[in-house]
Amino acid sequence: MGQTVHNYHVFETEGGFCGIAWNSRGVTRFQLPTKTAEGTERLLLRRLPVAERVAPTAEIGEAVAAVKRYFRGEQIDFTDIKLDLDGQDEFFKRIYDAVRRVGWGHTVTYGGLAKQLGAGPEAARDVGQAMAKNPVALIIPCHRVLAAGGKVGGFSAPGGSSSKVRMLELEGVHLGPPEPAQQSLGF
Repeated sequence: MGQTVHNYHVFETEGGFCGIAWNSRGVTRFQLPTKTAEGTERLLLRRLPVAERVAPTAEIGEAVAAVKRYFRGEQIDFTDIKLDLDGQDEFFKRIYDAVRRVGWGHTVTYGGLAKQLGAGPEAARDVGQAMAKNPVALIIPCHRVLAAGGKVGGFSAPGGSSSKVRMLELEGVHLGPPEPAQQSLGF
């Protein structure tokens, strides 16, 4: 049985340099922004060492254009992008499907997502592991999954939690202490 051919493309956005890898079945990897094209390429090739750098197909070109618009602050829905998650754990695939339904400007907690999947609170840890291993961050919007109490939690992308917060702010989600209540005007 032959090995699947992977292609990749590195491109610049307002957030930095991103990378996308794909095969004949769909997108297999997405690299969130780094400061340099070389850094992005290095991170992609660490996971797909035999991938070939090529010009994007029309379908991948549309995904690239959508990512560029996302990092300009445009509301984007990535659910139509075909993915190939072959080799992923079946429960992780269910988690990824659920996360793809968390829309722009919305968040969910690890525990809330586990509950949506009909699993107990102990599955929140599995949700966290799935997010850490998400091969196509942004397209599967793991940045929208928060820790208990709406806290940021971890983020394994370049820039860590700061990147997660910036992405959420792009979508109009502001984390942090609640705004103080307005003082009564006495009416």
